[in-house]
Amino acid sequence: MFSKILVANRGEVAVRIIRACKEMGIETVAVYSEADRNSLPVALADERICIGGNAAADSYLNQKNIISAALATHAEAIHPGYGFLSENAEFAKLCEENGIVFIGPKGDIISAMGDKDASRQLMQQVGVPVVPGTEILKDAAEAKELAKDIGYPLLVKATAGGGGKGIRVVEREEDLEEAFHTASREAESAFGNGDVFLEKYLTHVRHVEMQVLADNEGNILCLGERDCSLQLNKQKVLEETPSPVMTEEIREKMMEAAVKAAKAANYTNAGTVEFLLAPDGQFYFIEMNTRLQVEHGITEEISDVDIVKWQIRIACQVPLDMTQEDIQLKGHSMECRINARSTGKVDFLHIPGGGRVHFDTALTQDCVVVPYYDSMLGKLIVHANTREEAIRKMEASLCEMVIHGVETNIEDQLRLVRSEAFHKGEYDTLALPNILKRM
Repeated sequence: MFSKILVANRGEVAVRIIRACKEMGIETVAVYSEADRNSLPVALADERICIGGNAAADSYLNQKNIISAALATHAEAIHPGYGFLSENAEFAKLCEENGIVFIGPKGDIISAMGDKDASRQLMQQVGVPVVPGTEILKDAAEAKELAKDIGYPLLVKATAGGGGKGIRVVEREEDLEEAFHTASREAESAFGNGDVFLEKYLTHVRHVEMQVLADNEGNILCLGERDCSLQLNKQKVLEETPSPVMTEEIREKMMEAAVKAAKAANYTNAGTVEFLLAPDGQFYFIEMNTRLQVEHGITEEISDVDIVKWQIRIACQVPLDMTQEDIQLKGHSMECRINARSTGKVDFLHIPGGGRVHFDTALTQDCVVVPYYDSMLGKLIVHANTREEAIRKMEASLCEMVIHGVETNIEDQLRLVRSEAFHKGEYDTLALPNILKRM
């Protein structure tokens, strides 16, 4: 097992990884920007080293400085968390070149699965259903011609990246050319790759993802699904597991497809296979995230499997010590992402408690929320025996939570969990704006 791991991230995910390492008897190194000098992960780690200025480009995205920090502190491995360099194939390869283990899949796998066009073709080859669409387009004229077979509405979609960038919904043929060029320019700017393709725009679908763990001996486990359909501007707001519309038959088929996808990619470590689930029960592969997901905690709650610890073990060549039959999914868990809507000093903080309630965060009393990074302050997670009980527990916990000094989305989350649509489980990827508007 590793004796020292460098955590190449910040905030709550850095805290999560450091705590897992402490429980495994592994020393940790926290890297930090000037803005995060007094942050919680810096205080919790065994060692700490500054890697640059406030901007992410100068610090958490500075590959050279992070590698130098790992070498200077004699860290054997780097855990990238999520965001920043977690799906950067170049960084994974740079770690390997410097004799440092990257806790995640190999760089070539990250590249292959990060290319939406290549991953679509791979899934088609092994029989995993994909959304009807095209390969990479040469120009807008080709897009118009192929769009006739797909039909409108459709998506112009970048092959690289994620987070909703490089994606445009097109309702009419006359809007396609502009959408093609806009999506391509945005993708080129964000990811350095302007390639786009067309995909049928499916409406009234759920965004359902399957969590997998794969070791270096070819063993693959699926830890069940997460419903991530409640989104604003393609950013997840609330996730729950199991999905309220999932049947045992669909779950079994989707789990089989997820395992098949991981095998086809020769995948190792933790990964997430994402699907769109249509009202008729058909589902379609959309992409594979080659990293730890923000919402991994709710899967840990129902499966009793520590995903972060298994990431570390797998990276250290430890085989999985359980089979699919050993995975028993129990109860219901959900997560509300608590986001900042302003910067400033947190001058009063009260975190809710109680049985099977926790708030994954790096917030502390009198800490300062800075403007340089993602707005997420933490993840409020509850677990209960039933979905109804989990909803009540989440409502009570949101009512109890106080973060004073910065504006947050707590009230919107409270409105969401109190809504009739959420209580009935009747929502899809387009539902959230309407749910909040009606209240």
